Amino acid sequence: MLLLFCRSWIQIPFGMIRGIYDVNHFIKSLKYDVKVVRSLPEVSVNGKKKKLKAFQLRPPRDAPPSWYETVALEKLKEHGAIYLTPFSHRLAEEIDNAEYQRLRCRVNYHALRFKENVMKLSSNIVSRLRSQGHFMAIHLRFEMDMLAFAGCLDIFTPEEQIVLKKYREQNFAEKRLVYNERRIIGKCPLTPEEVGLILHAMGFGNSTRIYLAAGEIFGGERFMKPLHTLFPRLENRSTVASAEDLAAVTADGRGLLGPAVDYMVSLLSDIFMPTYDGPSNFANNLMGHRLYYGFRSTIQPDRKALAPTFIDRERSRSQNFEASVRMIMQKTPFGGPHKRVHPESFYTNPWPECFCQTSPETDEHRCPSGNFMEVLNSQSSSDVSGVDESSTGNARTHSLNSKQSKLGDENI
Repeated sequence: MLLLFCRSWIQIPFGMIRGIYDVNHFIKSLKYDVKVVRSLPEVSVNGKKKKLKAFQLRPPRDAPPSWYETVALEKLKEHGAIYLTPFSHRLAEEIDNAEYQRLRCRVNYHALRFKENVMKLSSNIVSRLRSQGHFMAIHLRFEMDMLAFAGCLDIFTPEEQIVLKKYREQNFAEKRLVYNERRIIGKCPLTPEEVGLILHAMGFGNSTRIYLAAGEIFGGERFMKPLHTLFPRLENRSTVASAEDLAAVTADGRGLLGPAVDYMVSLLSDIFMPTYDGPSNFANNLMGHRLYYGFRSTIQPDRKALAPTFIDRERSRSQNFEASVRMIMQKTPFGGPHKRVHPESFYTNPWPECFCQTSPETDEHRCPSGNFMEVLNSQSSSDVSGVDESSTGNARTHSLNSKQSKLGDENI
């Protein structure tokens, strides 16, 4: 993907996302912010036309806007095009420029839309789940890559630990990782059993229907059995979607379409629960997306606060285990507006920058009259199928009286 900037070209790696995202919609949605084109132009060199070659440039991690306005811009003017790599986490999250933050939300929640086949399958799955009532989606991050990254190995067999250590050596930088130290500071993903115990303590019964957004669970049935015993109504895209639907999804996207479907189903679920939000872009973006689309209920376990309680239980020292879990969980946000405090990510919580206000102190944050995007685009289609959107200029209309979920007040 290419962005036109100051008569020069910025090339952004597009790669595999063409398999899952609606490129035409992306380009059209951002036309009032930046001109996006599909390929570099040709240039004339000594009377011959050649395709402009981008200069590769490595942005520092969490670079401030000033880096792009000086270093990157200088290279851009010098070479005519630059290729930014790596591209993840290359712009600081906390920026003292509200419009830059709003642009992030316009990109994440409006411009980036999955292709029709992803949206159709997601809609079919949600409809089938909803035909039997409410449902919860859980991002069960208990796959090999995340466990190896976190360095939480001691709960696995010696053979499994060898596999995880080898994966870590091949994919991550060397680092001293001690399981007990990692767990006590909340750096280990919740196990499937811990997820079940949290939900049970919060008052969810065994009739609760749960959609699992997850890849292959490391350790398999040995780890899944306790969760399945507590909550037998577990589903995933393979159990809900038809064989024809799944065949259409797996035919394209190089393995990305399945997670894209999980993202949409989780976005539209009645309640969402991440089990590891650390460096997980899936969980972080999804929590921010749900907050942006009407403060949707989200259960965010505080792994650091919960760790001592789980450790005491494992050592048979826990008294009033469920009461302790409930007390901890009552202090966590449930999808409502709350002040973002480091290390919480902007992508997890884009409030207040991406929310206009009906009674602001300054006009900059005032919600425009009518639908601003309708004025610009003369179109009223929702960015996300099935999501009730009332898009307004700066982003979303915000009310501090937004309804928040209560612990265990209903089985879903």
